[in-house]
Amino acid sequence: MSTDFDASALSEWLQGNLPGFAELLSVEKFPGGQSNPTYRLAAKSGAYVLRRKPFGQLLPSAHAIEREFKLLQAINPLGFTTPRPLALCEDPAVIGAMFYVMELVDGRSFWNGALPELHPAERRGVYRSMIGTLAKLHSIDPAAAGLGDFGRPGNYFARQVERWTKQYRAAQTEDIPEVESLIEWLPMTLPEQAGSSIIHGDYRIDNLIFARDQPHAIAVIDWELATIGDPLADIAYLLMAWVMPQDGRSGLSGIDFAGTGIPSLAEAAEIYCHAAGRTALPDLHWYFAYNLFRLTGIVQGVKKRLLDGNASSTNAGETIAQLIPLARAAWAQACLAGAA
Repeated sequence: MSTDFDASALSEWLQGNLPGFAELLSVEKFPGGQSNPTYRLAAKSGAYVLRRKPFGQLLPSAHAIEREFKLLQAINPLGFTTPRPLALCEDPAVIGAMFYVMELVDGRSFWNGALPELHPAERRGVYRSMIGTLAKLHSIDPAAAGLGDFGRPGNYFARQVERWTKQYRAAQTEDIPEVESLIEWLPMTLPEQAGSSIIHGDYRIDNLIFARDQPHAIAVIDWELATIGDPLADIAYLLMAWVMPQDGRSGLSGIDFAGTGIPSLAEAAEIYCHAAGRTALPDLHWYFAYNLFRLTGIVQGVKKRLLDGNASSTNAGETIAQLIPLARAAWAQACLAGAA
């Protein structure tokens, strides 16, 4: 079988480390995704999903496959909607990079947040389920789940701004004035932490799998950026879709919410607050600026990997075209939050 690693070595490892595994038949890389390459494994014993680190030189602290696996091991037994983790390989010699294997969840994925293939009631159901699932994640006690050491202590936003500044600098390929302004402004305007919970870090519609016969989320995937932090970072990241332009992906700005059945920004915030037991959300412009800054750092990393020859997606070129627009959008949100 044709793949970008030694499938026979993988098959041998699976037979020795995955109970009940029998005969690897095919390996197929999932389309999309810019970070940790993900594959569908078909075997006589069933279907599985493999997620690995990218090959080649990586940025410090990025692509922490083992953290993803630890998180899934902690929250899947609690009944939270994730694929069941099955086996972790920390030896890069097997296929060239560390990887883990999890169950394949059979369901629907939606790439376009406008959900053109659904009826209004179904669209509303999808968004209600997605928002409610995030609130459920935020309700899990990290210490009780065995994740007390999953994130560093201290102000979450201070840590994250510092981290993404370092990540951006490590991958920087050009000078972007808006990013330089953000690197100066964000640390000076940090909000106080509003709480501490497990946060996904990249919670958007295409990182969920929905049931085939109803608008109900059955799995949250792609946990690479998960940590312990302020839940406002997660909900603001999700709600940012409402102010981002429609691009065939998660952006919803300008949609006829009443006609499509998709909740408006105010309705979405209300759904979350009701599910999470909050009275309201703060002004979100700072949080939007912060999240767009993170996205800018992520896309800058994709650009660096593309230039280095180890980007994990065939559409990496399209992604890096978003670099300057994201930086400008981040600074525009900063200005709405009071930056000058």
